[in-house]
Amino acid sequence: MKNQNKEVNVSKKLDEIETEMKNINCWSNNPPKFEIRHYLDAPSFELWLQCVFLPNARKAVTNKKYPKKSQVGLMAMKQYNYHSYVEKAQILLKLLYEFDEIINSK
Repeated sequence: MKNQNKEVNVSKKLDEIETEMKNINCWSNNPPKFEIRHYLDAPSFELWLQCVFLPNARKAVTNKKYPKKSQVGLMAMKQYNYHSYVEKAQILLKLLYEFDEIINSK
């Protein structure tokens, strides 16, 4: 039962992340194709979220295989709060931290 709740919580959080990305115009309807080894290889953090993070996280829900730890919130904080404060991204940042909390909980 606990794992089923985790799957529901993760799926819901991913939907919220995608919706927020669309709300703040950080979603590409025609994302470019790119090969990636690390998130820094992506054309932008937002494209990495859209094209790599979200599909992989949804696949993890389907396969019920989650990473031991998630730090996407920390990655977002570095992106949106480290060198400059990006007001429009603060809700997205919060959602990504909430995703981390779900994954990192036992």
